Amino acid sequence: MVEKLIDLVILVLDKTGYIGTFIAMALESACIPIPSEAILPFGGYLSFTERLSLPLVIVFGTLGGTVGSCFAYYIGRVGGRPLVEKYAEKLRLSKSHIQKSDYYFNKYGEGIVFFSRLLPIIRTFISLPAGISKMNFKKFVIYTLIGSTLWSVVLSFAGYKMGQNWTAIHKWFHFADIALIIIIIVFIVYKLAANLKNKKENL
Repeated sequence: MVEKLIDLVILVLDKTGYIGTFIAMALESACIPIPSEAILPFGGYLSFTERLSLPLVIVFGTLGGTVGSCFAYYIGRVGGRPLVEKYAEKLRLSKSHIQKSDYYFNKYGEGIVFFSRLLPIIRTFISLPAGISKMNFKKFVIYTLIGSTLWSVVLSFAGYKMGQNWTAIHKWFHFADIALIIIIIVFIVYKLAANLKNKKENL
């Protein structure tokens, strides 16, 4: 199961190349739930197979992340919190993630825009509170560009190393399948329990 999912991601990136990497990273940074952890490593893997260039994967990943972040920044800057909440609701985005980004931005200030690029989840949503607070756009772009570059380098290079050790990694796919099945079962049980609880509360 895991191997087939990996093959699918690799196939899509192989067909779309650098443009696909750019678009996927832009969407992720614009708060669309497409994890870069599932994009850049496989771009790096394809560079190991010589179907893509590692430096170009990093460049397009960085540019995509920066452009998407700028889009999210302007949503926050132009529309303020009402538009951010409307945007989140229409796209079924997690409000708790946005609130967590608010918390970190208010606690650590503008510098978190850089550091958050290296943190899962928060890196995706931090542009919104930066826009709402009307952070200096030039500073925002610089912090985002540097942070996105580091993130792209780390994940792309990890994918390249994955290609070098593909045989060893391949042996673990069976255990990954089992883990994935367990996660799916736990998720279904959690949802059923939550729905049951809601029904009892509404009675």
